[in-house]
Amino acid sequence: MCVNCFAKAIGQMYKSLTANSYDDFKTWPVDFRWDEVKSQSRSLPALGGAGAATGILRKLSITSTSTDSQDDPDSNFLDHIRDLPRQLASYVLAHSLGRWLVYPGSLVIATKALLPGLLRGQALLQDRYKGQRAKLLACDGNEIDTMLVDRRKCPGPQNRGLRLVICCEGNAGFYETGCLSAPLEAGYSVLGWNHPGFAGSSGVPSPQNDANAMDVVVKYALYRLRFSPEQIVIYGWSLGTFTATWATMTYPQLGALILDAPFDDLMPLALALKLVPAFCKGLVERTVREYFHLNVADQLFCYPGPVLLIRRTMDEVVNSEALPKEEENKGQDLRPADLEGNRGNYLLLKLLEHRYPKLMTDESMEAVRQWLHASNSAQEAAINQQYCVDARWCLTVLHNYRINSIKYRKKIKWKDQTTTHASNLHGPDFPWDVGADLSPGQQKRLAIFLAQKYLKNVEAPHSGPLSAEAFQLPWTL
Repeated sequence: MCVNCFAKAIGQMYKSLTANSYDDFKTWPVDFRWDEVKSQSRSLPALGGAGAATGILRKLSITSTSTDSQDDPDSNFLDHIRDLPRQLASYVLAHSLGRWLVYPGSLVIATKALLPGLLRGQALLQDRYKGQRAKLLACDGNEIDTMLVDRRKCPGPQNRGLRLVICCEGNAGFYETGCLSAPLEAGYSVLGWNHPGFAGSSGVPSPQNDANAMDVVVKYALYRLRFSPEQIVIYGWSLGTFTATWATMTYPQLGALILDAPFDDLMPLALALKLVPAFCKGLVERTVREYFHLNVADQLFCYPGPVLLIRRTMDEVVNSEALPKEEENKGQDLRPADLEGNRGNYLLLKLLEHRYPKLMTDESMEAVRQWLHASNSAQEAAINQQYCVDARWCLTVLHNYRINSIKYRKKIKWKDQTTTHASNLHGPDFPWDVGADLSPGQQKRLAIFLAQKYLKNVEAPHSGPLSAEAFQLPWTL
């Protein structure tokens, strides 16, 4: 009987707590809708809701057919029929185990287990920081739970409060207890939001639903909160790097992008988990590409502004080499994740190769890899000495190229008044041709310098918020 009473008391306590926060939130009126955007004087891309957001997400084709079969409707029909079992298996996997693995924070049991911490975090944001909770309606009908801490009236040291940091949480993160704390403690204005299906947000999580949620969050910051694009910094942690890069791809005028514990693509990480037998590898690849194609690198290439990658040196999650080879580690404990397998390395190399193709030769790429594999500051210093990395010389080369590029672009525009040029508030459009006239040694020197500006190491594991001291804005030339 005592056990029964105790169970009822716990159940009543849980019901009371949720009724005072998340359940009541369902009845709140919508504070901002995705289609409330009216004509503005600023130059911003005008998205038309679901259609616009859907068109931006990029997916790879799962099945490929020959030219002959494409011209033959009967052959296409037969191929489609034969592929139905694989399509069904992929759909079932994506909407069951796949979604749980990619978005564990959406599980009801996870929310219940974390509820006390979420309530404490929410109360802290509202009481100590005067946080303002708001409900946003995305174009797909999902209601997105957000929290704003606006410090523009008291911006603090270096006027940090004038900047708004929009925080994109990981696959098990919530704004109440997640990465929002780092920019908040650093003195910035912050805007946090929860994935669809997480805590107070309705719906189910998926890449498309996340993109729709991100779209209304950015519009809310621009058009309701009235932050200018250059004042907005997008900060994404772990899985949140997908929505962060989606935002800057869609709104390239935004001021800066910070990716914490990033990865370039979900596929290598999914295969590294080794949760399914080898004969199911094809099914896993198909499911990831079709339903969870988190193409962070491709989206990052579309943003021309300042970027900072934060690599956690003890990260065991975004690491495709985190598990040891079976033949080399039979009967041994798993070794800790090493720097070589960190997917942030791959993202950095791809970004440098995209922005500076003439500079990033095979030799330069190898020099940057050598720097990435350095495990401590002493080894990094040794590499800088080996390649004679001179910051002053590197900055001079980059400044000269930037100035000449701007002059050249103005000259071309003056000669041909009919030519339209997309405005880039961040400077000359990428890719840059800098490095084409440099010697191999100079190319390596400049490549390592740029790598050190685009990526910062933090000695920390994957989980847990970043410290306020480690949170910093990206480097700008």
